[in-house]
Amino acid sequence: MRKTLIENLFRGKLTEPPPPVADGEIADLVSTLARTTQQRLGRSLAIRALDAGSCNGCELEMIALGNAYYDLERFGLKFVASPRHADVLMITGPITIAMREALRLTDEAMSAPKFVIALGDCACTGGLFANSPACIGAAAQVIKVDLHIPGCPPDPITILKALIGFTDSLKHPAAGRA
Repeated sequence: MRKTLIENLFRGKLTEPPPPVADGEIADLVSTLARTTQQRLGRSLAIRALDAGSCNGCELEMIALGNAYYDLERFGLKFVASPRHADVLMITGPITIAMREALRLTDEAMSAPKFVIALGDCACTGGLFANSPACIGAAAQVIKVDLHIPGCPPDPITILKALIGFTDSLKHPAAGRA
């Protein structure tokens, strides 16, 4: 045990370096997102994430938005546990047969205005799993999708930019679908 402890003290950092981003780019993106969300919705943006059968690559990138590096909670973007508290349903993965009904019920549980985002190639098109007998395919084959964010997986900066563009395109709080 002592040997392992001493080795770990002198080994150095084992974490990955932060992604290469220009100074202040993330802060600018996040503050723009917070501002447009306040202007368009009049409140923070609550997101309910739903994994419909993915490999978890997109979830890792989406969850990275909440880590200390991006820290979106401080700007009003938050992930919620219940679809009843969400403005946005963010779907990852191809829609499996087992998750079709859960996706439909989650969408129905959300109150208006509500928005649906397909995150990653699998949610957008079925991706790598499109021809699997266990999969239906893209999220749009089950419910109406308002925004597609392609990538396998899309990085957090891409997700941020897409959320900014999306919230900026909203006309007013009733812009969502009922």
